[in-house]
Amino acid sequence: MSHFSALAGPDLCSKRGGDPTPAAVAPRCRASRRFYVNFTRSLDGHTVVARFKRSATTPLVADPSSRFDLVWSTGTNYIVQPFANHNGGCMAFGPDGYLYIGMGDGGSSDDPMALAQNPNELLGKMLRIDVNVVDSHPQGFVVPGGNAGLTRPEIWSVGWRNPWKFSFDDPARGGTGALVVGDVGQNLWEEIDYEPANTAGRNYGWRNREGAHDHVLTTPPSSLPLTDPIFEYSHPTGHSISGGYVYRGAAIPGARGRYFYADFVDARVWSLMLTVNPTTDEATASNLVEHTAELGGSGLLGNISGFGLDAAGELYIISYSRGAILRVAKMPSAPVNLRIAVF
Repeated sequence: MSHFSALAGPDLCSKRGGDPTPAAVAPRCRASRRFYVNFTRSLDGHTVVARFKRSATTPLVADPSSRFDLVWSTGTNYIVQPFANHNGGCMAFGPDGYLYIGMGDGGSSDDPMALAQNPNELLGKMLRIDVNVVDSHPQGFVVPGGNAGLTRPEIWSVGWRNPWKFSFDDPARGGTGALVVGDVGQNLWEEIDYEPANTAGRNYGWRNREGAHDHVLTTPPSSLPLTDPIFEYSHPTGHSISGGYVYRGAAIPGARGRYFYADFVDARVWSLMLTVNPTTDEATASNLVEHTAELGGSGLLGNISGFGLDAAGELYIISYSRGAILRVAKMPSAPVNLRIAVF
């Protein structure tokens, strides 16, 4: 797994509590040696986001004595998880240098306590924090300006079911800086959400909506309007989305600007073209292409828990069931066709 961390760059995420540990490497990490890990405690299943440092003498090894568990506005150094599923866990540093943390709704089904719409709760939210503080800071972070302004100041946006996973369209490679999220649905719809850069406070609708469709309406949403996904697919097509990346590399020029994603349960891969409105910065999705067959088929791909990028912006697929990393590369016969190399 350390091999893939070097390839993947700023973030490495996992799909469920038992999968590889979600981690995010801090900007300027060569100087600070810091990285952050999101995990569920074996004692009680609660979420912990911990800061570690690389060993000063062996850079590819963590120093276990450096662990510090971030302390939230709840006063605890963990986030209570009432059920064992929907832990989220994806983390990434945004173009603004802040750490974004995707939190699931706490689990069970239909978000029975309506936590994703509760501004007093960290569950069912996207959190944004500034971890560029001294080691002795009592919380391990401060809240940057510009968050949603809710009871829990860490909250960036609300209304998420299980955001697995999210990424930023890299401005350094010509991207928009937008946040693109694959949010796992319940029984009917999987969704992809698009958020222009620096757009705080949005409500993505869960549990009042699943995808763009009314769902549980017994309690009102915490705020309006509700932001619909830019794309959704129903469960005959797949059953659990694994979000990916907007491709900005060079190996597959015909794919630049396309968003790649997968379905974990059905072992399928697709891409969508994203077209950004220059006035609103919002995106629309079009030209859906399935790549499963040209990538070797579902048997070769296995259950895909996520994607990664290397230092050149090239795309990798994480095959959870196979325990393999698959590198996506250009086929010479057509500009958007793909092939894979197995590590």
